[in-house]
Amino acid sequence: MSDLEYPSDLRYTAEHEWVRSNEDGSVRIGITSFAQDALGDVVYVSLPAVGDSVAVGDACGEVESTKSVSDLYAPVAGEIVAVNAALDASPELVNSDPYGEGWMYELRLSDPAAVDGLLDVEAYQQQLG
Repeated sequence: MSDLEYPSDLRYTAEHEWVRSNEDGSVRIGITSFAQDALGDVVYVSLPAVGDSVAVGDACGEVESTKSVSDLYAPVAGEIVAVNAALDASPELVNSDPYGEGWMYELRLSDPAAVDGLLDVEAYQQQLG
């Protein structure tokens, strides 16, 4: 197994996104250590707009690295309530701190129970192989 980190308090998707539940009922979303490592050096992040509504699986942004461009997919449905503006000037935060300063966006859930259907850390690590 690699030395990449996967915090146990998060939920994950097969598309290598993480979801952290906030106390106000919203969730914060970003990409996992595995994803940022596979992408390489992130040079640009395109995020959804505050106020946008997304459905599960919707492409809602892009992460561009020196190697490729990857779509961001909404792991849960809801309304975008915040985006990480720091990534405009410092997209490399996605590489250096994917679960902290490198978060992508926050949304208010259409269905608060949706997070329960995502992968826990063990299931995510199993599907990594």
